[in-house]
Amino acid sequence: MSNELTWFKSSYSSPQGDDCLEVAPTPTTIHIRDSKDTTRPHLGLGPGAWAAFVAYAAHAG
Repeated sequence: MSNELTWFKSSYSSPQGDDCLEVAPTPTTIHIRDSKDTTRPHLGLGPGAWAAFVAYAAHAG
């Protein structure tokens, strides 16, 4: 597997694109980073933890 990740921003991101999270899914890990500072280390979650986060965020808003 390549060490390069393909990052995606939310369609809800601000027009400048700097107020959101970016995700890079792989088969075993969902990588998450802050779009304002992409040089910092990113967080990696397993698919179950990511699904729980998304479900929580959908109901919290």
